[in-house]
Amino acid sequence: MKHILLITTRETQFAEFMNGLTREETVEIVTAVSSEEALKTLSADTPDLVIIDEDVDGISGLKIARDILMKNAMVNQVLVSRLSSEEFHEASEGLGIMAQLPPEPDAEQAKIVIKILKKMP
Repeated sequence: MKHILLITTRETQFAEFMNGLTREETVEIVTAVSSEEALKTLSADTPDLVIIDEDVDGISGLKIARDILMKNAMVNQVLVSRLSSEEFHEASEGLGIMAQLPPEPDAEQAKIVIKILKKMP
């Protein structure tokens, strides 16, 4: 079973995406509604993947990704972003972000994340 930490305050907008994840693979999804809560969760357990919303409680997803990287550089991360692919690459360079998701990910994006999960040991 793979463990995913989803950091968002917009759980409703992620419902189809989360359903796609659980339909395709045996995963456990834990949510955090703030950067602080996410970092506490990471202190207790390291998930296989962290999915970070573009903005969580007024903090940018990129900032949260940096904070996570500083806490544990081995955490695999996926980030929601409206930036173009080129802008996203520039903004996230060095953060080890594995993929970019659109602002309202759906079942199709869940398949992309499942492929990433399957490549992980």
